[in-house]
Amino acid sequence: MMAESISSLTQTWLQWDQDPTTRAEIEQLRDFNATDELESRLRNRIEFGTAGLRGRMAAGFSCMNSLTVIQASQGLAKFIRDKRSEIASSGVVIGHDARHNSARFAALAANAFIAQRIPVWFFEEEGPTPMVPFGVNHFQAAAGIMVTASHNPPQDNGYKVYSSNGAQINRPEDGEIAQSIKENLEPWPAAWAELKPSEYLCADSYRKLLPHYSKQVEEFMKTTVSDWQPPRSFVYTPLHGVGGLVLPTLCHSLGINNFVSVTAQEKPDPDFPTVKFPNPEESGALDLAIQTADQQGSTLIIANDPDADRFAVAEKVDGTWYTLTGNHVGVLLASHILDSFDTSKDWSHIAVLTTTVSSGMLAKMAAAKGINFSETLTGFKWMANVARDLEKAGKTVVFSYEEALGYMFPSVCYDKDGITAATVFLAAEAKWRAQGLTAYAKLQNLFAEFGHHETLNNYFRSPDPKLTSKLFQGIRGSSCLTKMKFGPFKILRWRDLTEGYDSSTSDNKPDLPEDPTSQMLTLWLDGGVRFTFRGSGTEPKVKFYIESCGNSRDDAVKAVCDTFLTIREEWVQRFTPSMTYSKQLPTSSGHVLNVE
Repeated sequence: MMAESISSLTQTWLQWDQDPTTRAEIEQLRDFNATDELESRLRNRIEFGTAGLRGRMAAGFSCMNSLTVIQASQGLAKFIRDKRSEIASSGVVIGHDARHNSARFAALAANAFIAQRIPVWFFEEEGPTPMVPFGVNHFQAAAGIMVTASHNPPQDNGYKVYSSNGAQINRPEDGEIAQSIKENLEPWPAAWAELKPSEYLCADSYRKLLPHYSKQVEEFMKTTVSDWQPPRSFVYTPLHGVGGLVLPTLCHSLGINNFVSVTAQEKPDPDFPTVKFPNPEESGALDLAIQTADQQGSTLIIANDPDADRFAVAEKVDGTWYTLTGNHVGVLLASHILDSFDTSKDWSHIAVLTTTVSSGMLAKMAAAKGINFSETLTGFKWMANVARDLEKAGKTVVFSYEEALGYMFPSVCYDKDGITAATVFLAAEAKWRAQGLTAYAKLQNLFAEFGHHETLNNYFRSPDPKLTSKLFQGIRGSSCLTKMKFGPFKILRWRDLTEGYDSSTSDNKPDLPEDPTSQMLTLWLDGGVRFTFRGSGTEPKVKFYIESCGNSRDDAVKAVCDTFLTIREEWVQRFTPSMTYSKQLPTSSGHVLNVE
């Protein structure tokens, strides 16, 4: 079967697209005979995966734009109408952040569901991502959509989908929706219409839902402390995102008034003018917050990313600012929550979760309390659905986290939630302060009890998925895994979740689900090292997550640094030498590995 010509693809785009901006882009490329660029924009569709869509906003089937949002919404609406007809009348929740085009994309998405006579709980105001999964459960909706690209650069946007259980969609549902999208590409008659009041449009849903969300956050936070008291003074930044529309008001309602927001970053701004990358994990993202804290004499900073599903902490320790990693915040929150469980009682029905790329420390903490622990694949689509499965089996999941600053509290919602994480952390901080401890000091106490856990998490840049595939093919074809030898290290165990292999089990089947759509290897090495090497599902990166547990910080630092150097020399430089990486890599305790 012959491939469709680029002129035919161009004609189809112009026939379907009614957005004047993106139409003009394709018309200009056509008029200038920019065939290569048209091929890049039109030949392949933006992939529906990782619980939805995410990418650069531009004209073309391969990008985020009004037409591809319409197509995704039509596919999802038809899927619900045909395959979930018994719950279609429950409606869908549609929210959006404050990025460029987010409000427009949300309105266009709503048209598709209204066309199928599916009610829409529509958020007319921008708001935090966790309110959508909370809303799915509150309204008992059939699905949820959040238009956001989270912490991506200003030119990106995304389309995140939740199932009827309030968790991000997972397989096989995502594949079925993707097929439905392909079957409903041509815009329906009212696809481009302006969103107007109708019997299927539930207006003011955001304002109706926000008090319920805030109350649930407050109630859960207070279950974690016996004597609620405000924390020390702090500085807050939402990094030009929507967190500033919710968290400060929530804090005031809790009697937390001793904080200052970073003025230049407190209101939503889709251009993120004061940060290079609007991600609190990135170097420099908290610089303005640090300046503000120093001016105010504060020693604590908390932050959300632009859609407020992530949460970050920085603390001044002996005169120097120290940014806690996601693993640090995760085990601190877990410690605070688990401290409420008396060890003299049976807590085997209580469960906590984390992912295979996060610290192994949570498992040790849970074991010490007699609490159930489970590990999942990477991402909250896995953790949330595993949490739901555990609940069906009679467990109560109180907390889950992933190292990328994501923390889930199922009592509120089944996705990462930076607003709830902030309130719980502030409650914990107040409790520790009453005990004479800072957050950093509490962390050191945990290390003394469970071993010093050092991490080195970063990535190699891989602009082409074919390059990523070449790297992993090279690794699997090398003698490294068969000889159980990785540079100076002895391999104790290795697991390949792409191909469904685990060297440690009797049948060589892994303890986690196989996922042939993603690249992921995990190795356990002598000396207490474990690392995972995976291709990112949303960014042009191959990520690595290295952790060592040692008797001292120095021993653990050396182990993670030696592991990175071995990954670089034995794998990357050997199979894909063109991949680039940061020349300075900070470990979780602040030691910088220089690899010039």
